[in-house]
Amino acid sequence: MAKHYEALQRAEAERKRKAGADSAADPLADWAPTPQSFTAPRRRIRDRLGSLRRKKAPLGDTANEINKRRISILQPESFASEQFRMLRGRIDALSTQQRLQTVSVTSANPGDGKSMASINLAVVTAMSVGRKVLLIDCDLRRPKIHTTLGLELRSGLAEVLQQSATFDESVVTVDSLSLDVLAVCSLPTNPSELLASAEMTNMLATACDTYDQIILDTPACLGLPDGKTVSELSDGVILVVRADVTRQDDVEAVLEILDRRRLIGMVLNGVEATRGQYGYY
Repeated sequence: MAKHYEALQRAEAERKRKAGADSAADPLADWAPTPQSFTAPRRRIRDRLGSLRRKKAPLGDTANEINKRRISILQPESFASEQFRMLRGRIDALSTQQRLQTVSVTSANPGDGKSMASINLAVVTAMSVGRKVLLIDCDLRRPKIHTTLGLELRSGLAEVLQQSATFDESVVTVDSLSLDVLAVCSLPTNPSELLASAEMTNMLATACDTYDQIILDTPACLGLPDGKTVSELSDGVILVVRADVTRQDDVEAVLEILDRRRLIGMVLNGVEATRGQYGYY
């Protein structure tokens, strides 16, 4: 029995010796988690994500998107520009039957191309001999006209409606286009209220005394009251629909929102053309 006991003791001692050697070789053998054990890796991951975010390109329009919105300026003889001349001709034809001095351009959703249509329609209309044209950016939330046309502003629509600047000093003339523009300089905290104010109505009435044609770029209609508000101040409304993007339900919803008596037509954007460098319109 004594021999068996001694053999067991030797075996246990050998096991402990081997276990001790293995623990020394394995740095995680005696590891016990602590709060600091998890904080450091999380901090490293957070710092890495922060670095990636800083390297990410800022949100905004690309040069290609801006150029598409001013195709009538860059390529006045292009197929796309001719389509806007056709739109101008149809508006002129309708204006012999009804007053269309102020025309709003809107859409169901952002990204459908309303600003593109507004800018190019205003540009080709300003090309008409003897016609004085004003383009107004009524999107006080996500304005695009000032960046597209490269305008430097000291005041804009919000300042006019807040009566901190006059209409005359806020209108910028693009000499190369013979086009006047009232853009957005600062974003107000109450855009809906400003567009529905008496100052907005009075400002449009003043503009009508000076300009033959006024094009208003309005916000998208769905989800915001701004588009409907501006459209009701206009003689006519053009609805921009993007092919394969704008849902039929959204178009029907917009038609329920807008006063159909003011709707003079729709522009289908995003249809691939067979000619011209910019086959997007």
